[in-house]
Amino acid sequence: MNAIRSEKIDSIEEDTNIDAASEVEAGIRDFVRNDIAYLRRPAPPSMVGGTDVADASADATVTNVNSLIQRVAGTSLAEIENLISELESLRDVLHAEGQRVQREISGYAQLSQAAMKSTRMIADNVAQWKRAADGLRNS
Repeated sequence: MNAIRSEKIDSIEEDTNIDAASEVEAGIRDFVRNDIAYLRRPAPPSMVGGTDVADASADATVTNVNSLIQRVAGTSLAEIENLISELESLRDVLHAEGQRVQREISGYAQLSQAAMKSTRMIADNVAQWKRAADGLRNS
């Protein structure tokens, strides 16, 4: 039951992660189309001299790019930190389960050895009784 819930939660988290990634990609596409597209066009002859309008526009573009990168990086870093903490807790659970399995295997090994000793003792006793019975028949 918990495994099914965990799979559903993982599925929902993947969907939200995919949605968030799609949203960021769409924002980047819009930004490139609208804010950076002018950089790909050749500059008109009046702007070749380097006016203040071009500098202000370039500064605004750089600011927008930096802002977008910080938003994307912030989301990514938060997701990475969340993943790291989940992996650490999973490592702890796996370590505890490994120790439990080792204890159980050790218990089963001891039980198996005790069963082998008991079986050997029973077989020896039965062999002795058989020899004693054969000796009584022969006499």
